[in-house]
Amino acid sequence: MGFATYDATTGRITDRGVLAETGDPSFLALHPNGRTLYTVNEREDGGVTAVRLADRHVLGTRSSAGAGPCHLSVHPSGRWLLSANYNSGSVAVHPIDADGGLGEHTDVIRHSSPPPGPDPDRQDGPHAHQIVTSPDGGHVLAVDLGTDTVYTYRLDQAKGTLTEVSRARSRPGAGPRHLTFHPGGRYAYLANELDNTVTVCAYAPATGRVTIGDPQPTGTGDVTSYPSQILVTADGRFAYFANRGHNSLTRYAIESKGARLRFLDTVPVRGDWPRHTAFSPDGGLLFVANQRSSSVTVFQVDRGNGELRLADEPFASPVAVCALPL
Repeated sequence: MGFATYDATTGRITDRGVLAETGDPSFLALHPNGRTLYTVNEREDGGVTAVRLADRHVLGTRSSAGAGPCHLSVHPSGRWLLSANYNSGSVAVHPIDADGGLGEHTDVIRHSSPPPGPDPDRQDGPHAHQIVTSPDGGHVLAVDLGTDTVYTYRLDQAKGTLTEVSRARSRPGAGPRHLTFHPGGRYAYLANELDNTVTVCAYAPATGRVTIGDPQPTGTGDVTSYPSQILVTADGRFAYFANRGHNSLTRYAIESKGARLRFLDTVPVRGDWPRHTAFSPDGGLLFVANQRSSSVTVFQVDRGNGELRLADEPFASPVAVCALPL
């Protein structure tokens, strides 16, 4: 994992070498206390690794209980690490020790139903692509590209086990990849990788039920955009949608308290294949990790109208698949 610093005003990035040595890191998550960083090890014998930031010490790696882990997140309690295994279509739970280290997994669930979607190449089985906790903390949601489904679970915080309580199916072949909540907690936005759309989803905190709305275009025209992720500003006014095939960010205005996305424009990312995006902690900068061009692009975010302005020349970074500004 690479390490760099950045200027919070100009966005200029300076290389600081290697943070830690670990195999095939492709997604990162920070513990709520800010002391421990977690990464997936995206390989056939998948793993999850914990790194103490104070001295860059690797606390250890545990099996992800599946193949090809591609996403992970920390439960708001700070006691559980949640991970998604893409190749095996499963999600797992690991306990987090007091020092930030990981215990052996306490649960693993494979998405055995419903049947995979119609795309023979990308939907040959379940492919869990994301696992996150709802803003109210009451449910854990897993997005599966292979089965066109968003699964809702309850997490037993004493045992570290998941119980399915609901599932929502997108239209066949949509290939849902990434879900992001509006700050209000009643709506979320779903990036659909295979049919190049975004959908607004209603979320019911009491039951965990997700209702997926109608697909909306990404503003990329006839270009296959392979959407990767959507970001929402902290004030809930704007959203940014990463299009890998189009190499752009689509900007939306968020209206009706989160229930509506209105297309504004697209902005080139000055790189190839924007796989991951992230805001700086204060929301003033937006970082784009461009996988194929091995670069990170930084934009300054206008708080008033949501416009993006290139902050500096893209920063060269080997195989940039995830950027996590702290």
